[in-house]
Amino acid sequence: MDNTNPEILARAGLTHIIEPNDQTGAALVQVAGAIDAYRLIREHTGQAPASEQQQVAELLDAHGASRSALRLDAGLERWRPRAALADPESALKLMTRLGGGLIAPQDPNWPVGFEALGLAAPLALWYRGEGNLGILRDPSRLVALVGSRDATEYGRTITAELVHGLRAHGICIVSGGAYGIDAQAHQAALAEDPPTDQGTAPPTIAVMAGGLDRFYPVGNEDLLKAVHRQGLLIAEVAPGATPSRWRFLQRNRMIAALCAATIVSEARWRSGALSTAHHAAEMGREVGAVPGSVYSANSAGCHRLIREGAATLVTDSAEAMELLSLPTQASCPADAAPTTRGTDTTEQPDRRDYDGLPIQDLLLLDALPVRIPRTADQLAIVAGLGMGSILGGLSRLAARSLAERTGNGWIRRFPNGREPQRGAPTPT
Repeated sequence: MDNTNPEILARAGLTHIIEPNDQTGAALVQVAGAIDAYRLIREHTGQAPASEQQQVAELLDAHGASRSALRLDAGLERWRPRAALADPESALKLMTRLGGGLIAPQDPNWPVGFEALGLAAPLALWYRGEGNLGILRDPSRLVALVGSRDATEYGRTITAELVHGLRAHGICIVSGGAYGIDAQAHQAALAEDPPTDQGTAPPTIAVMAGGLDRFYPVGNEDLLKAVHRQGLLIAEVAPGATPSRWRFLQRNRMIAALCAATIVSEARWRSGALSTAHHAAEMGREVGAVPGSVYSANSAGCHRLIREGAATLVTDSAEAMELLSLPTQASCPADAAPTTRGTDTTEQPDRRDYDGLPIQDLLLLDALPVRIPRTADQLAIVAGLGMGSILGGLSRLAARSLAERTGNGWIRRFPNGREPQRGAPTPT
């Protein structure tokens, strides 16, 4: 990787500035190119040039984006506060020291599966680790294994069994590096001896929601260091970026796009793993789900996927391998989103205090500190939003008792109490 390449520098800078799956930003890069897009964001003042404004609007309109997303001016407003802080040269040097770097779409190792994302594809891909990057070019050898953070012994056991069989066929296991099923999938993959015909493919890949300059979550630090030694860690956000609810959700689309198949081995009724599964189905990838006890809340999400026709029932690694030999077609229609449970009362949907918030307010909510207040200007940088969105969002969050002005800034409030972090290791 050439850290002085203008394209690499521009894309590294853009990953500091533009949030994952910001399709206005992706459209600007496609219209103007990464170098000119980065220059426009950093140097242009006032309204966006008319030609770029029109071309971005037309491109987004052609991809079915909402009308509010067609405004390049709104994008520039939310990107500029971060642009002054972007330091792509330092970020690239840091990742080189950490045994990694940046892959751009022109790189021969750019993941083939990202083509299915269209404008939602990452602008660039940060990586670190000793694994062979060439595996990213071959989705047929990548299988995602995902599930709940608060995994049961059953979920961990079936995950390990699936990994054992998949690794025996030279399959690289992809997951999200989180507690529970993710951690079990990575750990089981690292424990397996590689098959003699596997070549140089790494055992596992962890797709992270934050910057790769630190291992997160802290409780999985030793595991993620092992992934670094034997496999790969990848992320679309720059070093220094903190994980947030939005970035975790967007990470799921990357996991689904990388792999030929996604398997949910254990998941609650409301689980991020279901998001990964539906992303995979919408892209025409195969989806599997492992059944569990009808009395187990931890398997309700898997049963939901199977019942709705979004996933094929999988009970062992042989059935998991069958997913890879099936024709590549959607497991369910793209509009077959999860529905409410209706009269099924065995597992009532969880309710969260942030349910129903628009995306911009969710980004702002994630940026609010718990203890030390932040000013509106600071929140604009952290959340990547314009000042109008910040001020309006703070008003809406305060009305729902989710934000409170204290002193010279704002802090996060929890009207229903703070949620426990599921799946975290028990303190000793």
